[in-house]
Amino acid sequence: MNLGFIGAGKAGCSLGKYLIVSYGRDTTSNETERDIKLVNRSSEALRVTGYYSLIEEEAKWAAAFTQTQMYNTANEVIAANDSIIISTPDGAIRKVWDSLDKDLIKGRIICHLSGSLSSDVFSGIERLGGYPISIHPLFAFSDKESAYLQLNKVCFTLEGHPYAVDVWKELIGSCGNEVVTIDKEKKPLYHAAASVLSNHVIAILDTGYKMLEACGFSEEQARRYTETLVTKNVMHVIEDGTVAALTGPIERNDVGTVKKHLDVLDNEKKKLYKRCGRILVDISKEKNADRDYSELREVFES
Repeated sequence: MNLGFIGAGKAGCSLGKYLIVSYGRDTTSNETERDIKLVNRSSEALRVTGYYSLIEEEAKWAAAFTQTQMYNTANEVIAANDSIIISTPDGAIRKVWDSLDKDLIKGRIICHLSGSLSSDVFSGIERLGGYPISIHPLFAFSDKESAYLQLNKVCFTLEGHPYAVDVWKELIGSCGNEVVTIDKEKKPLYHAAASVLSNHVIAILDTGYKMLEACGFSEEQARRYTETLVTKNVMHVIEDGTVAALTGPIERNDVGTVKKHLDVLDNEKKKLYKRCGRILVDISKEKNADRDYSELREVFES
């Protein structure tokens, strides 16, 4: 299958490079890349052909980075490939789709990389004989040059036409990645979950760091001195689940300590503490079914 990209941002460049390396078409000898290559045995199954972008310099860079070609128009990408990934910002995906020559769509798989949008963004595609799919790596792309080296550890979610899903499930699975298929109605919920796990966690950490700064820690000290506390707890959750990992005054049903915490917090931090506390009470009850958390629950509801 020939694959072309419309859009040359971080996600598109990284995915293209990763697929090229995985399918043994890259000529570099980077040790990490060699490790990625060893996963795949079907080197003839996929060929990344190149990139088009409204910003010509980005397309040139992507083509050089992946040792592929630069296309001059989006329709050239469609005409030359069996599968096309529209790797633009979410807000531009529908505009790109609307601008394409629809006579070229028949028999082709049209993809996008949005976590929040479903394959429905390609309106009318099935009447044209095309196959829509959304492909989303559960990953935050930090840059264009090195992020692809981490994609061998990433799960991909797929949603769309059954044929397109089957094709891409095999292609991505052949790279050694885990693949999860989801319903299109669940895309907003899925993306919200990813945002909570990736971005909202930062809000919790920032709140804790600022509380330590109020106690006399510098910003750098707050981060550095809590590294073990934060990372060990996250790893415990990943390895054993939230119930097993939970410790602390809420899990111990220590109402007095919780009240002391609330007494020293400003209104905004108190709201956050209580909202999280209500969830932690539910987790605590699951861990300790014999404990009565009713008094603590009342504290958080007040």
